[in-house]
Amino acid sequence: MFRRASLLFAGALVGAASTLLVAGQPLMPANAAGTETYRQLAIFGDIFERVRANYVEEPDEKELVESAINGMLTSLDPHSSFLNAEDAEDMRTQTRGEFGGLGIEVTMEDELVKVITPMYGTPAEDAGVLAGDLISRIDGEEVRGLTLQEAVEKMRGPVNTPIDLTILREGVDEPLEITIIRDIIKLQAVKFRAEGDIGYMRVISFTEQTYDDLRDGLEQITEEIGEDNLQGLVLDLRLNPGGLLDQAINISDAFMDKGLIVSTRGRDDRDSRRFSARGGDLLDGKPIVVLINGGSASASEIVAGALQDHRRATVVGTQSFGKGSVQTIIPLGEAGALRLTTALYYTPSGNSIQGTGITPDIEVQQTLPEELQGREDELARGESDLRGHIQGEAEDENGSGSIAYVPQEAEEDDQLQYALSLLRGEVAHAAFPADPSKALPN
Repeated sequence: MFRRASLLFAGALVGAASTLLVAGQPLMPANAAGTETYRQLAIFGDIFERVRANYVEEPDEKELVESAINGMLTSLDPHSSFLNAEDAEDMRTQTRGEFGGLGIEVTMEDELVKVITPMYGTPAEDAGVLAGDLISRIDGEEVRGLTLQEAVEKMRGPVNTPIDLTILREGVDEPLEITIIRDIIKLQAVKFRAEGDIGYMRVISFTEQTYDDLRDGLEQITEEIGEDNLQGLVLDLRLNPGGLLDQAINISDAFMDKGLIVSTRGRDDRDSRRFSARGGDLLDGKPIVVLINGGSASASEIVAGALQDHRRATVVGTQSFGKGSVQTIIPLGEAGALRLTTALYYTPSGNSIQGTGITPDIEVQQTLPEELQGREDELARGESDLRGHIQGEAEDENGSGSIAYVPQEAEEDDQLQYALSLLRGEVAHAAFPADPSKALPN
């Protein structure tokens, strides 16, 4: 499969989305600034010194500078930003898809960390941590007063180092004191299961592990169902905020024998590139239904757009997020890194999805539970709603995005059930099965 030495990242960041190209890519040399620019910089220096010397409280100088840098970058678009050393390391951890930790999925409840589930074969499971446990202390420090992110960061750490947890467990009178030795935890990028004679694969994010997880999962599904009995695949990209672009290319390539996957166009020709499939369809042409919604962004949209344009898959659901810009990650040594928008990406047919998104071949709305009725606007997500976003070439008043909600129970999942009905032949639609002979030119 296609691999790239440089890091490309396509991901949604706290309600926004980013596509990043990182490390070692040639960039345009900086031109000398004009006299007026240097005059403005002198004004900035003067203001900085006056704030530092005269503000009512002594300000944090490092924080002042970082805020000024971020102010400059966020004035460009929502996806350009400065990553300090800690943020840059967090990004690298996310893209690697592995870290030193315990192996538990957690949430916050009553100001305590609640264990959703311990991951199979991890230190947390081996130490006897159970779903539903409440963590009240981490290495003797009260969890109350910490954010979930702060608590998670305390539980992560170097491999082979100990951590002491105080756990409150229902039915147990006294708090439990558990010591766990951290180990390498690999995040599961793809979850999969057999739905009768149909494979179901949910791509959670695009990390360094994603293609390998998908390939291995597809092998297990095929073995479980039987190659001759496997009728097709549901590829679920809903609520997927993105991740590494090279993984989006690899996932697309996994189901394509030939053709363009995605192209990028920037201010300079060196930012304009084309990425094509190298052949080898892991499903041997069996039908695919791709699920998308307003939570499908960037890398997810690249996969959906490539498979849709080549008529390799039928796309079902609602309008995707509509994030079509590429960010380059420029390392700044110990200072961190610069995330800078340098290009736009285009689907194989040459369409920019910036501010518009991927339109499904078959629109299927998801029924909301009673408690979410009337909150449609809160649940809808789209690039076109982001303040300061780059105006898309085809963007109009309709904008991009849609409701980003997926039920926990498969039986209540209207979009999934429709996809399964298509693959089983229980419902018919002109867009299914997708016909590669009708692929859009690229």
